[in-house]
Amino acid sequence: MNLQELIHSKHHLTAEEILKRASENTDTETGNMQTVVKDENITLCLWANLEKNPRFKGLNFEEVGFGFELPKQLAVSDIAVRILHTHYDHLTLLARTTHLKIHTLSHRSLSGGDEIPAGLALPEQGEARDNGEGKDDNETQQQRVDEEVQSIQGVEGRKSAASQQSRKTSAQTAEGRGSQIQTQMEALSAEGDLTSPSEDLTVVDSTEHVQVVDLMEYTPLGGVFYFDVFHLPPQAHHVNSWEIRQLLDTGLQVFYYPIEKLSSDDTDTISCPPVTVSVRLPNCVVFLETPQVARWDAAGKQWRMDGIADVSYKEEEAEISFKMDVFQAFVLMQETYTNFPFQSWELRPLGPDSAVFTVKGAFVDVTITIQGDQCMLLSGQEKGLSHLLGKQMSGPALQRAMLNAGINIFVNEHTDKYVSTCGKDPLTEHAAYEQMALFASACAFSWSKWNSKCGAEHLVMQACEHHGPTPVPKDLWHLYLLGAQMSLKLEITEKSEAFCPDHYPGSELHSTFIHMLQDDMSTDGIVRTRESNYLFVNTVQNLLCATRPLMYS
Repeated sequence: MNLQELIHSKHHLTAEEILKRASENTDTETGNMQTVVKDENITLCLWANLEKNPRFKGLNFEEVGFGFELPKQLAVSDIAVRILHTHYDHLTLLARTTHLKIHTLSHRSLSGGDEIPAGLALPEQGEARDNGEGKDDNETQQQRVDEEVQSIQGVEGRKSAASQQSRKTSAQTAEGRGSQIQTQMEALSAEGDLTSPSEDLTVVDSTEHVQVVDLMEYTPLGGVFYFDVFHLPPQAHHVNSWEIRQLLDTGLQVFYYPIEKLSSDDTDTISCPPVTVSVRLPNCVVFLETPQVARWDAAGKQWRMDGIADVSYKEEEAEISFKMDVFQAFVLMQETYTNFPFQSWELRPLGPDSAVFTVKGAFVDVTITIQGDQCMLLSGQEKGLSHLLGKQMSGPALQRAMLNAGINIFVNEHTDKYVSTCGKDPLTEHAAYEQMALFASACAFSWSKWNSKCGAEHLVMQACEHHGPTPVPKDLWHLYLLGAQMSLKLEITEKSEAFCPDHYPGSELHSTFIHMLQDDMSTDGIVRTRESNYLFVNTVQNLLCATRPLMYS
């Protein structure tokens, strides 16, 4: 028995012990038993049907905001209903590990491709390893050849629908080195929290209308809700001073619903209406849109969105209700990239080894301050983020916390499958982030509308020297064009009517972005950049590579 199974069995034992004494804790108004037990990790709601009143409709646990409605068949049955909310999620991890496929190194290229080269032989799990050294050498050689071919074709296969045309003139050298740069960017993200392939899911027959959740497209938030119905355990009878109780060694027994009818006669078919459940949204997450509901398929070990009906969402009350044909565990989900693409972004210094990074997303703006190697989230969206706002933590820790809270501005090698991009050259883009981080103590950088107009081989951003925590005056910004071979200061501004690559009169051309910036910087500014702590530079670079604002805005 693993740890998850042990915890789950403890929850069953706890519910069983409470239900065994349901008759001793009845509600004076309804004659049934209802109770709520909660701590920092779980919320347990139990209801025991002692009266079996056919007019019973449902119950709300007002203390925690959970409720349910039952059809008449269940209202007159000897049952108990449990709603168990675990603030953690073991099931999603189980779904990802169960359906995880074998990945080769070629899948880490910028192509993000779904296909395995035809010549690449993948060993079966039970294949013996004693097939001879000659055969192993041949397979190894063939695998290397296939991986090299896949790497060369990597960049071209990666383009999204929005960037395919702009990538036609990409440099062939950048294509060959694309997989190396993308692998570096993956390593800078928060320990693979999002790196789960979109093809992880079991292929099912479309005629069955099974809607299996793509765990790359959707993110479960707020833990898991276990919605179960059990046979009510035997209650004690008191005779004189004796307490008589039937003891069972079977534990809690599941009450199967819909009720099955043994007769094959259609006239004897029992109508089993769906059950209704309502929950209050967890206060530790942010839903930017109406939450999606998915139920757990225990047999397939996957989340599914079919079988959910009549979803009603009350945004002001933060409550959602829906109907299900069966009692199952369910979870609330949100599209992983709801806040994409970015509308704009800005990175500006606050002082020595201190900066603030602001991203204006599609739904919510996110501000992160960097002080040394620590990051802190600041946001106008306080609801659902009170446990994160104003707390310093490492970059990877902040990324995990924001993902779990429903605020995502981070990307991985599969993001371009779900979000339109500018289709930039990864080598040039990564070099830009490195140089921005080096000068982040003395220079401000910002989004430019011309970045999407300058082609795949170039980047355009606004930049200027800036000291102090005050916002950057608009008249100080200048546009810069970055390329693999050359960087220059542009003559156009954000208000120009069309893009033009002409350089600013009197300015010089440079091979790197930082040398271009130094032409317009003061001596104090240059000294500040040279005195930047390496931990600060590394933290800023990691944050830029984890969000890739030049690609997704």
